[in-house]
Formats: sequence, C-alpha cells, structure tokens
Amino acid sequence: MAEESLIEEDRYELDKSMVQTIREAAQAGQADRLAALMQPLHAADIADLLEQVDPDARAEILQVFGTEFDGEILSEIDDSIRDEVIDALEPEVLSEAVRELESDDVVDILEDLDAPQQEVILEALEDDDRAVVEQALRYPEFSAGRLMQRELVAGPEHWTVGEAIDYLRMHDDLPDEFYHLILVDPKFRPTGYVTLGKILGHPRELKLTEIVEDSFQTIEAMEDEAEVAYAFNQYHLISAPVVDEQGRLVGVITIDDAMVVLDEEHEEDILRLAGISEESSLADRVIATTKHRAPWLAVNLVTAVMASLVIAIYEDAIAKIVALAVLMPIVASMGGNAGTQSLTVAVRAIATKDLTGSNVWRVIRREVLVGLVNGVIFAVAMGIVGLIWFGSVQLGAVIAAAMVINLVVAGLAGAGIPVLLERLRIDPALASGAFVTTVTDVVGFFAFLGLATMVLL
Repeated sequence: MAEESLIEEDRYELDKSMVQTIREAAQAGQADRLAALMQPLHAADIADLLEQVDPDARAEILQVFGTEFDGEILSEIDDSIRDEVIDALEPEVLSEAVRELESDDVVDILEDLDAPQQEVILEALEDDDRAVVEQALRYPEFSAGRLMQRELVAGPEHWTVGEAIDYLRMHDDLPDEFYHLILVDPKFRPTGYVTLGKILGHPRELKLTEIVEDSFQTIEAMEDEAEVAYAFNQYHLISAPVVDEQGRLVGVITIDDAMVVLDEEHEEDILRLAGISEESSLADRVIATTKHRAPWLAVNLVTAVMASLVIAIYEDAIAKIVALAVLMPIVASMGGNAGTQSLTVAVRAIATKDLTGSNVWRVIRREVLVGLVNGVIFAVAMGIVGLIWFGSVQLGAVIAAAMVINLVVAGLAGAGIPVLLERLRIDPALASGAFVTTVTDVVGFFAFLGLATMVLL
C-alpha cells in the first residue's frame, strides 16, 4: 500500500531519467530525438522542465527544440525566467508561438516584459489581435480587464436552443474553450448565460431565457483580480462576463484564469508571512534571492535587538540565577509559536473574507481563551520541569506564570495585530509576523525575568 501511495504522489512529477535524457539530447544537438521526447509532454510539464534545469541547459534545450516551441509553454512558465526564454527564441519561432494563444494569455505574458520585448511580441500578432491586446493593456495591472479574454460567444435574448446550435455550427472562429453562451440585450449588456450542456440537452424550440443559470454574475472591468478570484470561489463560477462602465459586454473570465489568481494570492500570503518577497522563485540567482530576503532579515534583527534589551535589564538577576538563562528561551519560543498559529488563522480568514467586523471580537476572544487554556496546560508541565530539573518550587511557579501570560498575549497579538493592520490598510501578511514575534519575545522575557526578580531575589 505504501508503494502504491508513493506512485500516486509522484505520478505528476517529471521523471528524473526523462529530464536527463532530454538534457543529453539537447547537448548532442539531436533535434529529432529531442522533439520526439518532448512531444508527449504537456506544455505545463515542459515549463516545469525549463524551470528546473540550470540556465546553460535551458539555453541548449531551447536552441535545439526552438522550432517546435508551443505557445502554451510561455503562458505556463514562471515569470522569473520567461523573458530569458523569449530572448532565446528565434523571432519567427516566437511569432508563431504567440499567434496560437488566447488574448488573455498574451496579455499575461506581455505585462511582465520590458518595452522592447513587448514590441517584438506585438509585432508578431495579426492587426486585429494586436489591437485587442493593446486595449487590454490599457486597463490597470491586476484588474479584471487585464485578466479577461476577448474571445467569447454571445447571442440575443430572443434566441431559441435551435438558433443557438445553428449559430455555433456555422461559425468556425469560436474560442478554443468556452463554457457558456452569454445572452445580451440590444445594447450588448449581458442579461444571463446558458451552459453548453443545457443547450445540447433541451429541445430546439425552447427559449434560452428559460434555461439560464442561477449563478450568473457580471464582473466590472476595473475590479481587482483578487476580488474576481474570490467571487469565482465563493459562487462556484465556471466563467463570468466582464462589463465596462456602461454595463456592456467586453470580455469573459474563465475559471482557469481565476484559479491562477487565487493560487498566486495564497502563495503571496505564504511568502509574505515568512518575510520573503512574492517575486522570489526557485529560478532566481543568489544575488537576486539575497536582495529579496535581506530587508526582512534586517527587520528581524531590529526586533531581536529589542528583545535583547529586555534581557539586558535583568542581567544581574540572570548572573545570580543561571537557571533563568536556561529556561527563558522556552517561554519566548512557546509564545512565538502560539502567536504564529493565531496569526496564520487570522491572516487566512482576512484573505478569504471570513474574518469581518461582525465576528472579529469573537475570534479574538476565542484565540485569547485558547492561549489561556494552552498556557495553563503547559504551565503545569513547565512547573513540574522547573521543580524536578532545578529543585525549586518558586522557579517552577515563576515559569508557569510566565507561560500563561505569554500564551494569552500571543493569542491576543496573533489575532489582533493582523486585524489592526488590515484596518490601517497595511498588508497583514507582510507586516504581522515581525510585530507578533516582537510582542511575544518582549512580553515573554519581561514576564519571566520580571517575576523571577520579584520572587527569587
């Protein structure tokens, strides 16, 4: 069973021997063999392959495989190496690859490139496609207008099922993938949509307005893409029409694009909680990675110095009772871990809009009470440890009391600080960690060393 489970877990990973074989074929300049090896791979797998190999191997693969390059690879590949891949492709290969893509994928590629690279890709497009892409680029970054694709299927409200089917059969310029036929009024404003399954499953004479979906939602072109992704997740949407300021249909967003945004938002929050730039990637060089991480390490250094200043206040007590130096990291560490648990729950709840003004105090109260209960449990444990380890009832009582205080404060800070930062319009995922760590360290040392000074000296 364990072996079967392992196979299931690894089935979507690139085979190491396959990667090595591809590299060898590229190094030997065996174009036909390389094309045969790459042909069965999905565009996403080829993108993963290019991300995993070193820059020299990547250049070799692109040089040999370039003439067969699939445009979907460009949309799948990580932003950090996309410009490198584009530079490595011959202009005619790049042009052919880009022409295969939907407008939203072209926009996604262009928005992260420099102006010269953007112009190379724009010149590769047909005039109509170029005009569509340039218009999309006029929308603000991270807006629904940037996310949407212009290729869609729409029809008037009075259509029957039969008229819709005839329309779909007569036109060969339909999008490669679509889920709904959007109904529009005479001013081209969307009023509902019908799934392809319902169109195929009902009699020809039935009016489309009688089988529209209850899930119909419109998205404003200027709406933030994070809100769009939330709407897709909240209302289980497959696609949604995008409208301009006058409510007219200008595009459509599909679930695959919305889920990419949702995934990026979650990834960004995770990275920020760890003090790492959302621009970081496994493909980054040492210098770039260092630049991304150094600023937050500097912030952590400042917070560590603040905690050390608290310790310095009680250096005489520590010099007299060496056991304090042994035990005080335990109090701070437990507080830090408890604070991080509450912090993670709060940041996630804020991101998913589950934590609102109506329940914020209930959530904070719950985290404080959880901190109190855990504090009492581990206070008893550490009190016993202090008694057995150092033979002092008073020392055991001091660390027990400090443990309760710090875990209660950790629950309060872990839930309260993200809420406060969010109210101040500061990203809680970015800044909460440093504040919570500082609070738990400072309070932990103050509580433990302060109580020890009063009780033991």
